[in-house]
Formats: sequence, C-alpha cells, structure tokens
Amino acid sequence: MSDVAFEILDPRFAPLVNLHARVEKLFTGCLWAEGPAWFAAGRYLVWSDIPNDRMLRFDETDERVSTFRQPSGNSNGNTVDRQGRLVTCEHGGRRVTRTEHDGKITVVADSWQGKRLNSPNDVVVRSDGSIWFSDPTYGIDSDYEGNKAESEIGSSQVYRVDPASGEVMAVITDMVKPNGLAFSIDESKLYVVDTGRTHGSEYPAHMRVYDVSADGRATNGRVFAECTAGLFDGFRLDVAGRIWVAAHDGIHCHDPDGTLIGKIRLPEPSANCVFGGAKLNCLYIAGTTSLYRIRLMVNGHPTY
Repeated sequence: MSDVAFEILDPRFAPLVNLHARVEKLFTGCLWAEGPAWFAAGRYLVWSDIPNDRMLRFDETDERVSTFRQPSGNSNGNTVDRQGRLVTCEHGGRRVTRTEHDGKITVVADSWQGKRLNSPNDVVVRSDGSIWFSDPTYGIDSDYEGNKAESEIGSSQVYRVDPASGEVMAVITDMVKPNGLAFSIDESKLYVVDTGRTHGSEYPAHMRVYDVSADGRATNGRVFAECTAGLFDGFRLDVAGRIWVAAHDGIHCHDPDGTLIGKIRLPEPSANCVFGGAKLNCLYIAGTTSLYRIRLMVNGHPTY
C-alpha cells in the first residue's frame, strides 16, 4: 500500500476521488507492464509484460497473480470484445489476435495491402464488431519489445478491421506514432494518442480526436489535449465521458472539453489503465514494473 498524492487542478476533479483512498500495489516484477483488460464474468484482469514476453492474470476473488500466457508474442494492448473474447496486439508476431472461448487463437490482422504490419500497439472493439488498432513501430525499433526489423509499410497508421469481410483498412494516416485509442461513449468520436515525441522533439506528445462516420471513416482530426508530463499512453473513459490517461507521473484525468482537471500520482511512469471490479469503480493501472489499483468515486464506461 502507498499514499495517494491526488493533484486537484480543477474543482470538477474533487468529487471523483476519495482523498482517503490509497493506491494498492498488487504485483511487481514486470519490465514494461501494459494492456490491462478486465473480464467481468470471471472477475479477473489480464495484462502484458512486453519485454518478458508474457501475459499475467490477476484474480480479484483471491488477489493472486498467475501467468496467463508465455510466450505471448510480446503482447502489448488488450481488450475484451462484446462476446467476452480477448483481443490482443502482438509486437513479436506483428499481428492482432483474438482468443476464442475454447482457447484457440484467431489472427485478426497481420498485414495491410500485402505488407506486414509494424507492431500493433493498442486495440478497441466498436459495438458494430469492427476492430480498430494502432500500429506504430515500437516493437520493431529494437529487440527490447519485439524483434528489430524494417517497416514494410513505411509509416505508422490506425486501422479498422471490417467485422463482415475481415478487410483491413487504414483509417488514420496523418499521425507520427499512433498509440492508445478509445471511442467516445456514443462512438461518434475516436480519441487517439500520438507519441511521436519518442522519435524527435519536433513530433507530437498529444491526444487527438476524430469524428467517426456510420460507415467507419475517421475524419476532421484535431488536438484534444497536450501531455504535461512526458507522453500519454493508454486510456479509458468513465460514464461521464471523462478520459483517464496514463502519463509519466501517473494518471491524468481530462474533462470531455479537454481540460486537465486532476491527476493520480504514481511512483513510476504508467502505461495504461482499465476500470474493473463489480461496479467498475476500481481503476487498475499498469505502471512500468507493477500493477496498481485505486478505488474511485466514479464508474468506468463499460465496453463489453
């Protein structure tokens, strides 16, 4: 257990947190924890430890941690689709996969226009069954998070996989290093983090928002928020559409109007988060080395 250092930057943040709550460190020993995904039916969480090439499982019923999958293809981002299946971005395999109910693994996407993907990073499933994922080069930039290789595509894009045909379509092509992504509650907008700053100080360290049309196009991209501490990474929305996003100093909370209203301080950089627990009022956070949890006064928006 560790003390929480809430930073209230706007009065709108105060009702969302209990100042007496504490951050719980549930597990440590990761090299780069990422991609937490909550399975409500089983009351457990699955997350990735990318360099260690494994996925771990936290059971809320007894608070034990076990190995979910190893090797994992240097898995990164994970989500749960509307049928309760795990969808995973694999750096090592340069693909997006789905774990079926019987445990078999289906390849959702591994190429675009005949070229291998770079290293899928984060993924979200829309209510129409389409799968959207970001594809920067972090898994092929070195052997640390995957396997060093040249990009066959030559750029980093966001893709949509059609639920009927399985066709992989590039929907966002104007970002440097697209990373975390999530839909607004009504799915009319798509928020996407650009962590291009990792490849040069002249590149972005912000989150953008795009309008999403009924036929699956993402248009009118504009800056939603600039990161005030390092880089944004993965994020989730609560029931009011506020964005809880990982950053260098912990979790930043942005109002739907883009204002940074508060922070949850952590002792190490965080990479991603997800709402869990029976009431979706527990925020699980993947830090660099550890898995954390904090109970909030607000509930997460369910995406399953």
